[in-house]
Amino acid sequence: MRTRQILCPTDFSLTASHALSYAIEMANLYGVSLRLVHVMSEPFSEHHYGIAVDSVEQLDRQIEAAATENLEKLELKIQQGLNHGLTVKTVLRKGDVLDEILEESEVGQVGMIVIASHGHRGISHLLNPNIAESLANKAKCPVLVVK
Repeated sequence: MRTRQILCPTDFSLTASHALSYAIEMANLYGVSLRLVHVMSEPFSEHHYGIAVDSVEQLDRQIEAAATENLEKLELKIQQGLNHGLTVKTVLRKGDVLDEILEESEVGQVGMIVIASHGHRGISHLLNPNIAESLANKAKCPVLVVK
């Protein structure tokens, strides 16, 4: 753990922000750098349900620009919370969320993943894929799931 980075996936939600606080604390405790990753999901279809865009490509560029801006803001915030000498790297990926997080954990030589739980219960839990639960089962490193 002391030679590897901590990976913190984010969807820019309040719960993800809470998990990020834990990731920063763990990075400072272990004296390791932090990788922040956001995965852009593929648009559901070419119809986009009334969103005013000229093309799928335009929508994709808008989503990517917003994600990049959010990552840059978080990077500044994280850098202020990390101990001197520790770094933060932001990564923007596109594709299946679970697959991309797993791939980033392999490429980034990650020693721990800190991820937020979406907090669904009951039927909502059954209908929505639980990335944190799947990640905990499939990752090759420890996973801390934060509520």
